[in-house]
Amino acid sequence: MPDWKPGQRELMAEQKTTGAGTTPPQQSKSDGNRSRSYAEIRAARDAKQAGSSGRTPGSVPPKQKEGWIRSLLYAGIIALIIRTFFFEAFRIPTGSMKNTLLVGDYLFVNKIGYFIETPKYIPFTTIEIPHLHIPTWSVHRGDVVVFEYPGDQDVVTPTERNVNYIKRCIGLPGDVIQVINKQVYVNGKIFPNPPGAILQPDTEKVGTVDPSIFPHGAQWNKDNYGPIRVPKKGMIIPINKNNIDQWQVFIEREGHKVELGMDDQVLIDGKPATQYQVQRDYLWMMGDNRDNSEDSRFWGFAPMDNVVGSGFVVYWSWYNPPSSGTGDGYDAIPGKEGPNEPQEPQSFHIRWGRIGHLIH
Repeated sequence: MPDWKPGQRELMAEQKTTGAGTTPPQQSKSDGNRSRSYAEIRAARDAKQAGSSGRTPGSVPPKQKEGWIRSLLYAGIIALIIRTFFFEAFRIPTGSMKNTLLVGDYLFVNKIGYFIETPKYIPFTTIEIPHLHIPTWSVHRGDVVVFEYPGDQDVVTPTERNVNYIKRCIGLPGDVIQVINKQVYVNGKIFPNPPGAILQPDTEKVGTVDPSIFPHGAQWNKDNYGPIRVPKKGMIIPINKNNIDQWQVFIEREGHKVELGMDDQVLIDGKPATQYQVQRDYLWMMGDNRDNSEDSRFWGFAPMDNVVGSGFVVYWSWYNPPSSGTGDGYDAIPGKEGPNEPQEPQSFHIRWGRIGHLIH
């Protein structure tokens, strides 16, 4: 029985592949005194296969590259589904919700808390597409809600689409809202101020008119406001030449054309009208930082259809005041905004205590 040396069988097999009559390559004297190891033979075989496949030794095989690309694609699809239907991350850019939410807070928003919704826009664009908006649970007074900004009070279509705001829901469809000396009343009863609300001591008196207040012509200001009823689907609104200026944008946002005809007759879609039936439900939104919040007192009602979800938890928070004086974490008047304002160092720091903070 032949006495095979380790690795000799494999070496002979390689030599056979060169063909009959082919002279094997000359080895150096030192190489001839020993047999090649299995590792050397395997390395030679791999190098030969790499040469035949057109890739360099040590490069990633095409099948392995395809596997990585497929894994990344699946991960991206899963992330997009989660972001679209379940949770989405938001950053707080302004102080309108102090002290409940601070500039520089990063939070997750629960998107199935109120509705199950298919995408309203093509991802990463502002191109609107047909979508479904299926209610799951109801919005409650006091909820911290993320919603798509409906636009300034004089604008039918917002100049920027897919811009989200976060405010506290104060009024539901059909509620009557009134503010008396900064205290909010809902349906004639005091609406308790949130624990972190900021109320400045100075108050604009009754009779002081703020021309920027909603709706047009209202003789109110942010501290003494209303009463005003939040529109509810099916509610009838009387309209005439005296109040059409207050309701024109609202009606046009619901998809109708409003104009004054002969003898100051109100026309809706070209037909005379003395009343209008509301087609959607609306909400009344206000910031907890009552004196520094652009909310429903200034731009009006938020359509229920615009609700994105409810604030859930702060997953990251930092204070990052840039030298230019704008951006994350900047306070224009540090420590002088009121007795309830937290005294926060005006330098970069991470708010470790806010990470994991539940929003309510």
